[in-house]
Amino acid sequence: MSGQVAVLGAGSWGTAFAKILADAGREVTLWARRQSIADAIRAERSNPEYLPGVVLPERVTATGDPVEAIKGAEMVVLAVPSQTLRGNLAEWVEHLHPEATLVSLMKGIELGTTKRMSEVIVETAGVAADRVVVVSGPNLAPEIAAEQPAATVVACTDSDRATLVQRSITTPYFRPYTNDDVIGCELGGAVKNVIALAYGIATAMGFGHNTRAMLVTRGLAETARLGVALGADPLTFAGLAGMGDLVASCSSPSARNRTFGEHLGRGATLEEARVATRQTAEGVKSALAIRDLARAHGVEMPITEQVELVCHEGVDPRLAVQALMSRTTKPE
Repeated sequence: MSGQVAVLGAGSWGTAFAKILADAGREVTLWARRQSIADAIRAERSNPEYLPGVVLPERVTATGDPVEAIKGAEMVVLAVPSQTLRGNLAEWVEHLHPEATLVSLMKGIELGTTKRMSEVIVETAGVAADRVVVVSGPNLAPEIAAEQPAATVVACTDSDRATLVQRSITTPYFRPYTNDDVIGCELGGAVKNVIALAYGIATAMGFGHNTRAMLVTRGLAETARLGVALGADPLTFAGLAGMGDLVASCSSPSARNRTFGEHLGRGATLEEARVATRQTAEGVKSALAIRDLARAHGVEMPITEQVELVCHEGVDPRLAVQALMSRTTKPE
């Protein structure tokens, strides 16, 4: 095959990932849902909507036609909002190269099915699980696009395929590690979005470092509980795809889920927070799916439960805090 890579989704992380691939020596075609973004990337070498000021390498081109992007690509990177994956992929699947590696950048759980993104890809594309690679970790796109040192995890049940993707995204500023725990890496990436919402809510309510440290550590604990119930390696949650991603998403003022949570903590409605942030906060919808997944497996996830109540049932964040603090105390 040609060595061509398609990145489907020109948001901040999809665009930054295209830059990583190009800096690592790959030819990349980036698909943008809006033609105006594709035109800007081709004409100005930048994505002013999502990564203003970042100059993209010449190896990156862009198109508004997903079929054009996919044609001949030996690696197809999926970077669309998680709840749109199934519908989009169903339209694209007939154009995929039969041996293409499918790479998921998405951090969410599908509503209704409670499936992880790799499971949705396998089911919708009709491919074996070892064709799907998950990239997860502390991946704040603006920092990576600015070439600040960062690391990530490349997870796949096929170690050779994981190594192939690892080599394709290794640059002087971006260091990927391989792992075979796809379940743990995906859950770490999905649940951290929900905990980051809680962190943002707490920050806006004026709570200090003790409260925020509690949310990070207890959030990690409930993530690990769910992961173990689903067959993940507990050690995954101590690494980049667990603690690393959680810390980045909670501590960064620019992280979209934390920012969305801050709006909720200041009393904004869900719609008002959407308008103010102008980006997809994956944790909002994933909170519902993760809650359902946890209940189906008999796993307690109290922070996730309260975030879901605040986001979708209009519960006052102050009452959510009271509910968390009044729970029966158990061994740490």
